[in-house]
Amino acid sequence: MITPDARGPPPFFVYGTLRPGERNHDLFLRGRTDREEPGCFPGAALYEGPGYPYAVEEPGATVSGELVTASARSYAGLLTELDRLEEYVQGDPRNLYERVARPVERPDGTTTPAWVYLASPAVALRLRAGGRRITSGDWLERG
Repeated sequence: MITPDARGPPPFFVYGTLRPGERNHDLFLRGRTDREEPGCFPGAALYEGPGYPYAVEEPGATVSGELVTASARSYAGLLTELDRLEEYVQGDPRNLYERVARPVERPDGTTTPAWVYLASPAVALRLRAGGRRITSGDWLERG
C-alpha cells in the first residue's frame, strides 16, 4: 500500500473517463487538483469496457493518461469518491477494478508511485481471452 511521504499523498493515474475533456473529469476533478500532467504506465495494456476502459498488467505494453495530484483539502474525499466511481471496495471479490500502487512515468522520464485502478483479476482474465485491446494504449485514440 502507498503511504504518504515527505512529498504528501500519492497522485492518481487516470487513463479513461477522468481525463481532461472526458465525461467524469469535471464531475470529480475540476477545482480539486493542484496539478495534472501527462503520464504513462508501463507494463499495462488498455482494453475497451462498456463505455470506459480497463488497464490490465501486460509486460511490454504502456497506457497513456494523466498523473493527477489532488489538493490536500480534497484528497480524502476524492479518494472515497473515486473508489465509489470505480466500484472498488478493498478485499471484495466482486470488484471490477482494484486500486493498486504502481510506478508511473512523468514526461521527464522520472517515476512516481501513484494509485492506479486496474482491472480485477477475473476481469483481466476475460479481457486477455477475448477483449478488444486499444492498441495505442490511449483511450483518447480509441477511434
